[in-house]
Amino acid sequence: MGLFATLYHSSVGKKFVMGLTGLFLCSFLVVHLSGNFLLFKHDGGAAFDAYGMFMSTNLFIRTMEIVLFAGFILHLVTGTITWLTNRGARPEKYVRNDVSENSTWMSRTMFLTGSIVFIFLVVHLRTFWVASRFYAAENPSMYQLVRAAFSDPVYCAFYIVAIALLAFHLRHGFQSAFQTFGIKKQKYAPLIHLAGMVFWLLIPLGFISMPVYFLINP
Repeated sequence: MGLFATLYHSSVGKKFVMGLTGLFLCSFLVVHLSGNFLLFKHDGGAAFDAYGMFMSTNLFIRTMEIVLFAGFILHLVTGTITWLTNRGARPEKYVRNDVSENSTWMSRTMFLTGSIVFIFLVVHLRTFWVASRFYAAENPSMYQLVRAAFSDPVYCAFYIVAIALLAFHLRHGFQSAFQTFGIKKQKYAPLIHLAGMVFWLLIPLGFISMPVYFLINP
């Protein structure tokens, strides 16, 4: 059995995998949001369409998509295994179990919020990525595809709720990652807290601003 497999089968190893893949996915959110801000440029979507074309044709970006997909699957599978393992460790409920004394509300709902975010991601990919990559002839403009999707109040509501749940997921996950790595000490706590706020508050707000913008400016 290889070193990675040996570490992965341990609870500590799984926590490290969750932390590393989680931070990797956080970096993707920064890049993704940065490109999406081109939606707000008043040029009829020209800059965003150019960005979309670059993302779909650049060999390095296409390779990173595979790496990103692998990282997401590893994060998803590891999180599911960890959740099932924790549940299996206590097959019988305690007569009295005050869960608030043993864990935070956010940590107890990580699997739930992660599952809903996964459902959202599937819908999101089907709406934008699949439509632009496999039905490009039917959707010549990525900007118009986004505009059409965000003109639907139902989809916008679903999008906003999912991003809000992602924010809760990130708030606990970001802090937990550094705690797992053993660097969440008093010396670095303020910096980690500040960086965490960027990921769980500012980045989700950036994503939410997009459907709100198109609802206000149909």
